This record gives sequence, C-alpha cells and structure tokens, in this order.
Amino acid sequence: MNYKRPEWDTYFMMIAGVAASRSTCIRRRVGAVIVRENHIISTGYNGAPKGLPHCGEVGCLRSILGIPSGERHEICRGSHAEMNAIAQAASVGTSTAGAAIYCTHEPCSFCTKAIINAGIRRVVFVHPYPDELARQMRADAAIRTEKLPETVFAEVASLLEGLFNPTFQ
Repeated sequence: MNYKRPEWDTYFMMIAGVAASRSTCIRRRVGAVIVRENHIISTGYNGAPKGLPHCGEVGCLRSILGIPSGERHEICRGSHAEMNAIAQAASVGTSTAGAAIYCTHEPCSFCTKAIINAGIRRVVFVHPYPDELARQMRADAAIRTEKLPETVFAEVASLLEGLFNPTFQ
C-alpha cells in the first residue's frame, strides 16, 4: 500500500486549514483547532461575531484606514480564529486546560493572552505574524511554540491527492 498517514501535527494543521476556509475576513483567512490528547475539542476561524454583518458586507475599517498588519486590532470588527475556538469550547463547557492549539497563522498578542488564560500549553502555527509582544508573552508563560514549515500545506495536498481515487490499492 502506498498510502502515507499524516503525522499528528500535519493532520491537525490540515483541519485548521479547512476551518480557515470558513473565514469571512477580507485581509487574512485564519483557522484554529484546539486539541487535547490527540482529540479535537474545538475549532474556530476569523470573522464577525455571531449575527453581525461580515467585513465583506460592510467593509474593513483597518483596510480603509490603511492600517498595517499587526496593528490596531481593537478597531477590527472580526474575532480571531483562536478566540473563536476558545469561545466555542467554553460555550459547550469543554476545558482547554493543558491543550494545544493549531493555528494557520501565529497568534497575535490579544489571542496569546486568551491562550494563556485558557490554560493552553502548546501553540503550533505555519505563517508567522508580526507581533513581538505575543512571542514574549508566550515565552514568559512557558508555552511551547512551534512553527511548522510552509511545505506542510503542500504535504497535505499530496496526502489528499489519492483520497478520492475509487480504486484504492
């Protein structure tokens, strides 16, 4: 058999990528998956809070004002993928203590604060984000942070290539 099973990190990042496909942010599509003991406990993607219009409908104030990436998060109407995954777990009474979070993009300082307070102990991401304060806070909180190579998404594509082939050998 030629089929290669993905490693756990690749598997969970693949699911974070699928979550990102639901994003309604017009600047950056981000997905997150919270995992404990290799079991998914929550997912999230970035977009407006429940019931509010999305940026695609009303525009992005940060884009209109020309605000660079990594700055002035407080005027963004969207909620980040990490925050949404933590909120989803909380809304159904699932503890995130001791969990890992897989994010397509490195968490910002706002999300890092939530990650620390949620008791998440490991952060795995692919795309770096320009927020030195977030990195310092994760280091100060002794949160294990790992960057996967961008080639992980190419690996995911090759893993999926034969998935829909009806003649599995």
